[in-house]
Amino acid sequence: MTSFPGPGPAAVLGTGQTHHVTKRTDVSMSGMCREAIDRALDDAGLTMADIDAVVVGKAPDMFEGVMMPELMMADALGATGKPLLRVHTAGSVGGSTGVVAANLVQAGMHKRVLAVAWEKQSESNAMWALSIPVPFTMPVGAGAGGYFAPHVRSYIRRSSAPTHIGALVAVKDRRNGAKNPLAHLRQHDITVEKVLASQMLWDPIRFDETCPSSDGACAIVIGDADAAAAIEAEGKKVAWVHGTAMRTEPTTFAGRDQVNPQAGQDAAAALWKAAGITNPIEEIDAAEIYVPFSWFEPMWLENLGFAAPGEGWKLTDKGETEIGGKIPVNPSGGVLSSNPIGASGLIRFAEAAKQVMDRAGDYQVKDARKALGHAYGGGSQYFSMWVVGSEKPKG
Repeated sequence: MTSFPGPGPAAVLGTGQTHHVTKRTDVSMSGMCREAIDRALDDAGLTMADIDAVVVGKAPDMFEGVMMPELMMADALGATGKPLLRVHTAGSVGGSTGVVAANLVQAGMHKRVLAVAWEKQSESNAMWALSIPVPFTMPVGAGAGGYFAPHVRSYIRRSSAPTHIGALVAVKDRRNGAKNPLAHLRQHDITVEKVLASQMLWDPIRFDETCPSSDGACAIVIGDADAAAAIEAEGKKVAWVHGTAMRTEPTTFAGRDQVNPQAGQDAAAALWKAAGITNPIEEIDAAEIYVPFSWFEPMWLENLGFAAPGEGWKLTDKGETEIGGKIPVNPSGGVLSSNPIGASGLIRFAEAAKQVMDRAGDYQVKDARKALGHAYGGGSQYFSMWVVGSEKPKG
């Protein structure tokens, strides 16, 4: 009979990522995922034999044109003879994968769980995949940029944000990405002037204010209190999960606020409550926020409660989202520097964990004790988040 460890806290024991690039022609999806898995296991000082279950995150199958790839990849993912669970919440799926894996440990179902998410965009076409008609749903037909540009215009109109804010975010994240050896885009010489001079794609979003299309994978090992204690006994830090949250709302309904979605607000409120946080901007030391288009930084700062409505852009303008600022956002370079869609949310979660584990290298935020991982997907309708900390949560 299978015995379960019992409910209790969970912690990130190790993380692993591939080097995110435009095309990985040297490996299959399985091989690419295995790179990330092996690095996560090595980071945690574990082997696949220590893993009790595998949680897989994948964006829409049409992004690569392979239906339910986790089935053919089960052997490579180390899931033979173990529970294998697939998670799918559009672009937020990487974050949701981390949440589900953490919840399985917190519920006492498993001692150690491997979470892995990936995207091999080079093998299909996301624009085409997003444009396929869906029953009873208005087709996008414009790709992600064309869909979100009107929301950005609405934000600018509502907040009276100056037009250079998007460029400031792009410069910050790309310069941060230049410090990250795994980042796809590493543009240390990018400037506001260069960004503002780049091609306008979807007014007001310019070429240099958009994310790349990346091939890449990310893996995280999450363990219970005993597993974490074993890591700490070796003199290494873990990232304790202080709170998780997921919320969803329909893509379209009368009165929906697409600039400041209710599902995002509700998820953030639930997250802060679960983590015992009453003043996010004072208590969070680093934030990995899903920003595929640079203007989403100030929008999500408001949605998450770091700033009042219409005030998020002021944090960006004052340099408060830089490393060393009041709320460093995307010290790893963020989605603007690497975007393997299915993995992007899990990367945000992994990078948050790396900050509190003091494993972020050249982009480490000094004395980071609590960090936010955030992901969104669909038409800004799926949200998944977690807070991790360097200290074990109380209670």
